[in-house]
Parts: sequence; C-alpha cells; structure tokens
Amino acid sequence: MASLFTNFARFCNKLLRYEKMNISVVGTGYVGLVTGTCLAETGNKVICVDIDTAKVDAMKAGKLPIYEPDLDVLFERNIRQERLQFTTDLHYAVDNSDIIFLALPTPPGEDGSADLSYVLGVAKQLGEMITSYKVIVDKSTVPVGTAEKVHKAVSASIKVPFDVVSNPEFLREGFAVDDFMKPDRVVIGSSSERARKMMEELYRPFTRQGNPIIMMDERSAELTKYAANAFLATKISFMNEIANFCEKVGADVDMVRLGIGSDSRIGKRFLFPGIGYGGSCFPKDVKALAHSGLESGYEFKILKSVMKVNERQKTILLGPILEYFGNNLNNKKIALWGLAFKPDTDDIREAPALYMIEHLIENGADITAYDPEAMNNVKKLFGDKIKYSENEYEALEDADALLICTEWSAFRNPDFQKIGQALKNKVIFDGRNLYDLEKMKELGYYYKSIGRETLGSREKGSEKSIGAVSSSASE
Repeated sequence: MASLFTNFARFCNKLLRYEKMNISVVGTGYVGLVTGTCLAETGNKVICVDIDTAKVDAMKAGKLPIYEPDLDVLFERNIRQERLQFTTDLHYAVDNSDIIFLALPTPPGEDGSADLSYVLGVAKQLGEMITSYKVIVDKSTVPVGTAEKVHKAVSASIKVPFDVVSNPEFLREGFAVDDFMKPDRVVIGSSSERARKMMEELYRPFTRQGNPIIMMDERSAELTKYAANAFLATKISFMNEIANFCEKVGADVDMVRLGIGSDSRIGKRFLFPGIGYGGSCFPKDVKALAHSGLESGYEFKILKSVMKVNERQKTILLGPILEYFGNNLNNKKIALWGLAFKPDTDDIREAPALYMIEHLIENGADITAYDPEAMNNVKKLFGDKIKYSENEYEALEDADALLICTEWSAFRNPDFQKIGQALKNKVIFDGRNLYDLEKMKELGYYYKSIGRETLGSREKGSEKSIGAVSSSASE
C-alpha cells in the first residue's frame, strides 16, 4: 500500500512539474500586458516589447498604463522578482525567447476590415532576426488565414525552422486576470506537433482544474474567436430588440429575461438589456467577420442586423430625453454617470456614453460627467466641451436630469435622498436598468429605463405629477 501511494505521488508530481519558458510579448496594450504578466506569474521569464519609449520607461518604474482589477498586484510582484521586464529592443527579446507572442493592434478600416499592417510588419522583422527555432503566436484577434500570411512574411528572410500558432484570447475587461489564470478553455491552432507540445506545456499550469486545451487547425482557431464575440454581440442585440418591443406592448423585459434565462439552452448571461455594447472587441470583431464573409462571397445577414441594432441602441435614450424636455435642451444640465464602455475598466472605445455626449451637446445640453476610472481618457477626447466632477454626487448639483450609461457597482445602491436634493427635479434616465421600479415609484422619481414601464410624466413648469404612465409616451 505504501509503495502504491508513493508511485501515485510521483505520478502527481510529474503532472504538476512543467518547464519554465522564455517568452516575449510584442505589444503592451490590454491583451499583451495581461498575457505577459500572467505568464510571468507561473514562473516564466517574460520580456514585453513596445516601440513607445515613454511607456516602456513607465512600466519599468512599476507604473501600469491601463486599469484592470488585480493586475497591479501581479505586475508589481513579477517585476520585483525579475520575471517580467520591458524593452523597446525587439532583437534582444527575440534572442532571449522560445515563444514570441504577437499582441498587436488590428484596428478596423472604414470597410470594417482588420488592418494587419502591424502584425505583418513585425512578422517581417522577426524573419530577419530569428536564428534558432521559435514558436510565433498570433494572440491578436485576426481574420481567417492570418497565420499563413504571418508564416509567409517570416519566411521571406528566415533560414531556420519556425512555427506559427493561432492562440486567440478570451479576456473580459474587468475580469481579465481571472480569465487568463483560470480560463474556460484554451484554444490552440497549429499543424505542428512540436509547437503544440510547447504550447500545451506553457498552458498546463492554467488548466490544472480540468478545463480543456482544445487543439485545432490555425484557420479554425482564428474563426473561433470571431464566432464567439459575434455570437455574444448577437445575443445582446437580440435582447435589446426584445426590450424595445416590451415597451411597445407593455411587457417587462426583466420578467422576460428571467423566463428565458432559466432555459439551459439559452443561459442567463448576456441577457441584460441596455444602451448597446461597446469596447475594443465586439464592435470591431463583428465588423471584421462580416467583412471577411463578403471577401469570401458570403453575406452575414444576421451580423448586418446586429450592427444596425447596436448603432441605434447607443442613443435609444436621446428621444425620451428630448421629449421630456419638450425638444429643447438649451441650458439644460445633464449629469452623466459612467463613461467607460463597461464597469471595472477605463476603456472608452465605442462606449455608448460617448455617442450620447455628442448628441446631447449638439442639442444644446450642458454635461457634467463622473466615472471612477475613465475620465482622463474622455478628457483627451472632449476636452472642456463637458465638465467633470470629483464624485457622482457632485455631478448632480443643479442638474435637470441624471443619465446613467455604465453600471459601476457604486451606482447600484446610491443615496437617493442625496440625489433628490441635488437634482432640480427627480428625473433619471437609466441606460442600464439599475433600479427597482417599485422603489423608484415610492421615491417619486420620473424614471425611464430600457424595456420597462416608465414612471412619472414630463415636467410642466416646475411641477410634475408622479405615477406610472405608458412607456410608449416617451418613444
């Protein structure tokens, strides 16, 4: 029995042991920095490369260029323990790495296509620098066939064997560290057994709980990422369509959501209605997949509708705001809570709040905004066209209405007495359905949310009658 236990323990130890690797990550944007930091956390030596000297110097000094919960702890620890370093010298990184991750931007063109110039430009440089076998990993979200293009770009100059792997990321901003450290799955696209074994070894510490490493060909891996994001964007847009219809027929989208979310075939996630999706992934990836379809002679009709619905949804509250104020927003002050495209990030790319700000300004409104993390990014975009406050309650002072665009936790349970005292009138336009209808009715607010009954009626002079009215009146 003792020998059996000893042999079993040896077997377990063998499973838990893995070879520490030398990694480089080219690009220190959101994906690159999270990838590099998390890979260093499991003992690997990681070199992060960026062409921005000021950014590299700041990271060397321990300053994070992005906000992401829990990343700062891992970042500081791995710099301190000399597993994570930063450089502008790509050649140095290549010479000291076994696996090279490409985490470079693939911005959308006007036609929605993904711009691969950064990826292919670095690939060409790698071909001129590599002198021994390396695995080159496409971590960026790229169209089907990109691995072949990278292989061709590297092959133009290289004289030694190498492999190109597609390894798409599935990181949610606000939860990226947890998503990387405990992934639902790891997708690896490669036709090389040697590269597959190296990638499996690299990711084994992250999948010890049994979540799968799924091996497939490169093209299937590339499409998996686009398909996943496009499906989730479709789910969100479908629910927003249902919410808009609920308002027309007097149904409650919260009840509908609970009713369909309990079906295991549908699931509870991504069913919350609101003012549309934003961020760096969903808008870009849906457009890129639709464009790839057209290039291959296939039209994604569903995705065309998804994009159209989301574009409309971002400003779905503009009509109700204008109607409430008699189509005259001149000298009306709107307090705006939430600028980031989602909570727990400072990312404002494609954020619905930006679209609302533009339209409100065009209609003569004055805006005072507050966001826990994203205000500096918005200042770079809008400058002094809007005002910014130190906290959510300061933004409300002497405002004619409150508009909520991001569901930060701090906004979920506010001091309604403070809100009522600060606002000129108790008026809230809620793009994220944060508050209970019965509570808002009791508190005497005019409350317009998405896909639910609208409470109250528009102001008449300085007086308002509060009660439940048909939401169709605000459409």
